[in-house]
Amino acid sequence: MKSAGGESPKREIIITSDGSTTIYIPEWNEQYHSKHGAIQEAYHVFIKHGLEACKTSEVSVLEMGFGTGLNAFISFLEVEKNSMKISYHGIEAYPVNFNELRQLNYVAELRAEQFGETFRLMHDIPWEKKRKLSKNFEIIKRQQSFHEIKDENRFDLVYFDAFGARVQPDLWTVELFALMFKAMKINGILVTYSAKGSVRRALQTVGFDVERLAGPPGKREMLRATKINCLGESL
Repeated sequence: MKSAGGESPKREIIITSDGSTTIYIPEWNEQYHSKHGAIQEAYHVFIKHGLEACKTSEVSVLEMGFGTGLNAFISFLEVEKNSMKISYHGIEAYPVNFNELRQLNYVAELRAEQFGETFRLMHDIPWEKKRKLSKNFEIIKRQQSFHEIKDENRFDLVYFDAFGARVQPDLWTVELFALMFKAMKINGILVTYSAKGSVRRALQTVGFDVERLAGPPGKREMLRATKINCLGESL
């Protein structure tokens, strides 16, 4: 995450409307999560309309934008409540630093103090090294650009949590979504907080069946895309 001049932009910790923290970038007037509620948005978009929509008990997840680790952490907490298993791949080009991490309040706001060490480990484990955080949850963090994704037919679920198209339009293109389509299994789903018409059309162009769904607090709609076969029929 760098500005046009190559410098990393200044980042600040702010409190969102549900009491949870996020990281704000003043230069872009952009934040990592919704200012209307970081935790609320994460659960609504990625758990309710993503993880809970998967029809398999073993889910391979690709997160585009690991960032603060919030989406990974709430996915871990979901695993602890049921019998599913998750293999989690988090993609991030510019990791959050230690000073920022220690100011994030997700463990307390989620009342998950017993898993505070797990949240810390998610950030401490080396990049490119797969680790089991529990018997049902394993994770690997990959420090790479979104455009470097070369996986094929691997993921059941994609959390597409990039910065908005207003500040990073190159992450919301037909070319990028074609990489997502290729990386996903048939019947795999991609969920994102975005509901822009240009994003919906780009997803449809590469072959996704796209739904508009009710959005999280502060947003009217969000998108969910399902990988379909070459005949345009969901398998």
